[in-house]
Amino acid sequence: MTERITEIPVKRIDGTQTNLGEAGGTVSLVVNVASQCGLTPQYAGLESLYERYRDRGFVVLGFPANEFGAQEPGTNEEIAQFCETQFAVQFPLFEKIVVKGPGQHPLYKALTEAQPQAREKPDGTLKARLEERGRISPDRGADEILWNFEKFVVDRNGDVVARFAPDVTPDDPMLIEVIEAELAKA
Repeated sequence: MTERITEIPVKRIDGTQTNLGEAGGTVSLVVNVASQCGLTPQYAGLESLYERYRDRGFVVLGFPANEFGAQEPGTNEEIAQFCETQFAVQFPLFEKIVVKGPGQHPLYKALTEAQPQAREKPDGTLKARLEERGRISPDRGADEILWNFEKFVVDRNGDVVARFAPDVTPDDPMLIEVIEAELAKA
């Protein structure tokens, strides 16, 4: 039997062991984050989303990763301090993990297997820009995490119900629609 997403061991940014099931019965947005990326301002939108819906059983879960242009070089302590001082982040942060390639964390293996394709913005420009700049290979695996700030929506039962490309911002109607639909389910 495959381990459920909610049972996969992860560590909070302070090093304490936990799993996603500890939040029990919430709708979660799992995001690989980075502090030195052009998309880093999404931290503000993620915090706003968390504050907007947390009383309805929603949580944002941030997983720092350094696979994309070495844009998350800091230690866990430095990352936590950056998020607190620059964006007043209150949503849970976890230890830095590997989200693609060799050493991929079991959580991201399970997430990408459950939702192999990310929903993209209609113009799809982020992927094209990354390919053009040689930041990603055009023949990379279709299920690979594209870049920092890719998002997965996990329902109250621990099932991955949607995946969004990094340039789908936290306030994008595509994402909000899925979150609100999941929160409306009893």
